[in-house]
Amino acid sequence: MTLNRLELALHAVLPDARLCATALPGLPELKLWLLDPANLDRAFASDETRRLLDSPPYWGFCWGSGLALARWILDNPQQVRGQRVLDFGAGSGVVALACALAGARTSIACDLDQPALWASALNAELNGVELELAGDYFAVADELDLIIAADVLYDRDNHPLLEHFAERAPRVLIADSRVRQLEHPHYRRLATLAGQTWPDLGEPLEFRQVALYSTRQRPSAAA
Repeated sequence: MTLNRLELALHAVLPDARLCATALPGLPELKLWLLDPANLDRAFASDETRRLLDSPPYWGFCWGSGLALARWILDNPQQVRGQRVLDFGAGSGVVALACALAGARTSIACDLDQPALWASALNAELNGVELELAGDYFAVADELDLIIAADVLYDRDNHPLLEHFAERAPRVLIADSRVRQLEHPHYRRLATLAGQTWPDLGEPLEFRQVALYSTRQRPSAAA
C-alpha cells in the first residue's frame, strides 16, 4: 500500500489537498495520515462542495468518538486483550489500531469504503502494528469476541445493526457523540468520554462529549 494511492483518492474530491502524518491530541501513542489542516482553512468552490457531499473522505479525519474510544481502550487494555475484535466503520482505523496496541489477538478494521481500508493499512504501517482488513461486515467469518463501532449512529439506517451486533458477539461497545440516550434493551450507558475531531472542525462543545455504551451482561443459563 502506498501513500500515493490514497492521495489520488483524496484528489478526486479535493485536488489540492494533501495528507500528513499527524500526532493526535490526548493520544500520543498513535499517529495517523490525516488531511492537512491548511486544506480546510479556506472557502470551497461549488464543485468541491458537491464532491465533498457526494464522497466525503471520512477516513481523512480522526473523529471525536473514535479518538475518545481509542483513548479509553488504551487506558483499559483488559477490555480487548487476547480477543478477536472488529471495528465497524473503521474510517482511519484509529480504534482498531488502539485495540492492536492494547493486545487484541486479532484486530479487524471493517469499512465499506475502499480508501478507508487503504488508510487503515497505511496507519497500521505508520504505527508498526498489524490489522486485518474487511470490506464487508457480513462476509467476516468465524466468531468475534467484541464488536466496536464509533460515530455510526448518525445514520439511522445503521440502527438495526445494533440488534445484529448484540447477537453476533458476546460484547459490543458503541461510542457516539450525537446520540445521548440510546434506547435499546441490549445496551446500557457505560461512561461519558471527552473527544475531539482532528483536524479540528470547530464542532460545538456538546459534540465533544462522547457517550460510551456497552451491551448488557447476558443472563446465565439455568443450571
